[in-house]
Amino acid sequence: MTVRFFHTSDWHLGQFFYNHSRQYEHEQFLAWLLQQIKARQPNALLIAGDIFDVINPSSQAQKQLYQFLADAHELAPQMQTLMIAGNHDSGYRIEQVEPLLAKYNAKTVGVIRWNEDKSLDPEHLILPVYDEQRQIIAWCIALPFLRSAEITGFNEHTTNSQNAIAYLHQQLIKEARRRKTDDQALILMSHAHMQGGETSDSERPIIIGNEEALSTALFDDRIDYVALGHLHKPQQVQHAHIRYSGSPIPLSFSEINYKHQVVEVTIDPLAPAETRVQLDVLKIPRSVQLHKIQGELNEVIQKLRALPAGMIEAIDQREYVDIEYHSLTPPQPNLRQQFEDALPADRYRLVRISRQYPLSANPEQSPSSISLEPPTPEKLFRQLWEKQGYHPDEAVLKDFMELAQQAQRALEDEPGT
Repeated sequence: MTVRFFHTSDWHLGQFFYNHSRQYEHEQFLAWLLQQIKARQPNALLIAGDIFDVINPSSQAQKQLYQFLADAHELAPQMQTLMIAGNHDSGYRIEQVEPLLAKYNAKTVGVIRWNEDKSLDPEHLILPVYDEQRQIIAWCIALPFLRSAEITGFNEHTTNSQNAIAYLHQQLIKEARRRKTDDQALILMSHAHMQGGETSDSERPIIIGNEEALSTALFDDRIDYVALGHLHKPQQVQHAHIRYSGSPIPLSFSEINYKHQVVEVTIDPLAPAETRVQLDVLKIPRSVQLHKIQGELNEVIQKLRALPAGMIEAIDQREYVDIEYHSLTPPQPNLRQQFEDALPADRYRLVRISRQYPLSANPEQSPSSISLEPPTPEKLFRQLWEKQGYHPDEAVLKDFMELAQQAQRALEDEPGT
């Protein structure tokens, strides 16, 4: 029996990009995805973690997800949506809305559960995938982001993180193989950093048991497809059937050249090995462009003037600009205004300026950067942590930024402000 599903991940709903909301960009992506669902009617949609950008997502971010699920269910009532928690998500939070999700034929897996005898409880981690006649056509092993505290110390197989991860994979794959028949596909969905994966600068490092990356040796050869989340660049890892779908929008300027996509996967378990899994890349259109401008000061000015002109009325639809200029000279007080004046009017958002020392100035030193940005709440928060001798905790930082954004919104709502 053939199964066809969409693989996507790392939506990061609710993200703020240099204090600019990505709500419009996410709306455009979700509207495009709904069109693909309507046209192609897949059996399932797999979202491989980092659904939200922060553990405590805003009400607007949650509304975006639930409205999408409602709309998708209306367009494709038979389609199941299977989601796992990523390292940016709260596994317990996303499982709390299970009754709501069930109305939209959706299922979420946020945490690992253990039985009273300390053995693994596999029931909510191995999910059936149905066709329109409610026949099981595939099984999906759904592994959320594995936090060490949630997987270690339960039995002799979980004495440390690496042993626990191996034990989880072995037990779940064994149980899934026991349940499946020859004409049913076997899928594994996981949010993890795999060895050999290419990273960007916007991904939060995952450290488990003093090791950041996991081996693809964890995956049994009889798994037809591994749907991965966490790395934002679409890519395969060692094998064509082990893939990151990547994020739907660029989450940093290092991702400007990424070819954002949703992967449509078709599996025929009874077909020959070379044709069993078919992949079709659905390219996601980019709704807001990013520009990284680099060079000497005069060169940067010329590049800014050469950017396309034409007003974009809505602020949240204007294109992002990151400037890195190379100079030994301290910045002039009106430098930002010079850059703003060089940009075509009413089309761009200049979100970052940095000065880079030219390599030729001192080849024995690595290049360093001086930021010309005014202090932001995030920078001040980081500086306070570092002054106390601590490395900033990214989870706490995300919570702080959410509080700062709430305070800003409250100020904006005050009369006379």
